[in-house]
Amino acid sequence: VQLQASGGGEVPAGGSLELSCAGSGRTFILNAMAWFRQTETQEREFVAAISWSGANTYYSPSVKGRFTISRDNAKKMMNLHMSDLKLEDTAVYYCAADPLLSRYYDDVASDSRDSYETWGQGTLVTVSS
Repeated sequence: VQLQASGGGEVPAGGSLELSCAGSGRTFILNAMAWFRQTETQEREFVAAISWSGANTYYSPSVKGRFTISRDNAKKMMNLHMSDLKLEDTAVYYCAADPLLSRYYDDVASDSRDSYETWGQGTLVTVSS
C-alpha cells in the first residue's frame, strides 16, 4: 500500500476543511486506516481511525464531535472532515495504514502509532485567528 495525503491549507478558526488520503495497491481494503498529526513541539498524536469496512470509527477526545473519518474502498480513498477548527488543530496531518490481519478479521482499528506501517507524506493544516 502507498498513501498520498492532500487537502491541507489555511482556514480561519471555526471553519471547516476536508483532508483526503489516496491509496494504491490491491491490499488497501485489508488495512485499517488512521489520521495522526504532529507539530514542531509535539510528538505525532492520534486523531482518528477507521476499520477496513468503515463500520467502526475511533476519535481522540480532542476532536470527537468535530471531525469525521470515512473511507471508500472502491475508490481506495479515506477522508477526514474537520469542522469547528481550533487554533490547536494546526499541525501536519498524516494518513496511515495498518495491515494486521487480526484487526481486519475483527473489523477494528488501533489508536497506537506503532500499529501503522505505511504513512503518507503529510499535509499541513493551519488554523488562523
